[in-house]
Amino acid sequence: MADAFYTPTGTDGTFIATPHTEGPWAPGVQHGGPPSALIARTIERLPTSLGQPAQVARVTIEILGPVPLGEVRASARVVRPGRSVELVEAELTAARGPVIRASAWRIRTAALDLPAAGVATEPGLPEPLPESAAFDNPSWDNGFIAAMEWRFIAGRFDEPGPCRTWVRQRVPLVDGEEPTGLQRLMALADCGNGLSAWYDFTAYLFINTELTVHLHRVPVGEWMYAATKSTLDTSGVGLAESVLCDIAGPVGRGAQALLVDRR
Repeated sequence: MADAFYTPTGTDGTFIATPHTEGPWAPGVQHGGPPSALIARTIERLPTSLGQPAQVARVTIEILGPVPLGEVRASARVVRPGRSVELVEAELTAARGPVIRASAWRIRTAALDLPAAGVATEPGLPEPLPESAAFDNPSWDNGFIAAMEWRFIAGRFDEPGPCRTWVRQRVPLVDGEEPTGLQRLMALADCGNGLSAWYDFTAYLFINTELTVHLHRVPVGEWMYAATKSTLDTSGVGLAESVLCDIAGPVGRGAQALLVDRR
């Protein structure tokens, strides 16, 4: 097995998802983090129509069904070109067809002399980061959860309620490549529902149908941070929300619509 989430096949846009991508919900099914990051990579590599530097300001990942291990293909295209903003659509397909559809807005970037008010200045990465104890659940010793280094500030996967944690990847997204900040952040952003779970994974489902991330700047560095919370309703619907940061401070927010049920 390659020491990465994905290995290129040699065909443009096609990859083999390794067991490092596997999530805790079902065997042979990827966690949502790696495919979200792969979609981000595909969008980043798509040439912009703006004719000037631009950055991703919003990404929405629509999960159409379980994303299997094995071969997947990622593609993207500009569907609404412009001079200052553009809309991109992306897709991830597996053997059975599309498994993720996504859209992203890219906005031109420019050096502006803005007043301090309204500009994020909160501190970033604390030093040193506290060591985190191993998980009690042995099934988390492999797959995606094991492929990430977790440094919990408050709460954990195996503790009910909100959570604050720093995370970095132990393996790259694509074999032989250094992940970008956006790719690293998207891998973490999909974890909001699991990090802020109120109930035991073995007894309840709280699966996100989508992930939407808004960004006010490009993430940087290896370490990413999420402060997560979930709100659940007796109707079986929920919402997971995440404040997202990097080593320099806040970068944006994530949200996930949740299907809640007993197993």
